[in-house]
Amino acid sequence: MFDISTLGTFIAVVMGLFLIPGPAVFLTITRTAQSGRKAGIMAGAGIATGDFIHTVFAAIGLSAILMTSALAFNIVKFAGAAYLLYMGIRAMLEKPADPEMPKVSPVSSASVYGQAIIAEVLNPKTALFFLAFLPQFIHPEQGAAIIQFLVLGLIFVFMSFTYTTLIAVGMGPLGRLVKRISWIGRWSGKIVGTIYIALGLKVAFQNQ
Repeated sequence: MFDISTLGTFIAVVMGLFLIPGPAVFLTITRTAQSGRKAGIMAGAGIATGDFIHTVFAAIGLSAILMTSALAFNIVKFAGAAYLLYMGIRAMLEKPADPEMPKVSPVSSASVYGQAIIAEVLNPKTALFFLAFLPQFIHPEQGAAIIQFLVLGLIFVFMSFTYTTLIAVGMGPLGRLVKRISWIGRWSGKIVGTIYIALGLKVAFQNQ
């Protein structure tokens, strides 16, 4: 279904995005610190579940567009690439800010899981990201588009949950590391921006 190049690029881009501390990382760290390792793992599971829900909606909607018109799908795909380019340029131009831990109260693991799902599902930036990100790796000639969407989404979800689980389990050394990564705060915008721009340019020139 996927060639090695496409799958390898997808995994590499996702890993690059994960390595830059974001809301999911800081939420996992905060929950782990306040309510224990299990709560941190459940927060990561909730975030991953929310990402999967976004994947399903994106897969259904974009696959329906593809079935209606290949041209319409390509328009959506290039619009997504333009959005990624815009996000990349904006990220590179933004002034670095010190990451702040979200303020949350200690709650049960089940509540942590439910709250993380709701927060991720209701995040419009996440929805836009999936609508722009996933189509860049879809090749209709390689099989059913909806299956490709779901496979890529499941890979993303698995990687997300694995990453946040490692953070929760390794909270001690990772917590000390986070305090020393001020350089990431200074360079994170440029790193993320480069990833977004590279992905957008890949789509813009891949058929030329």
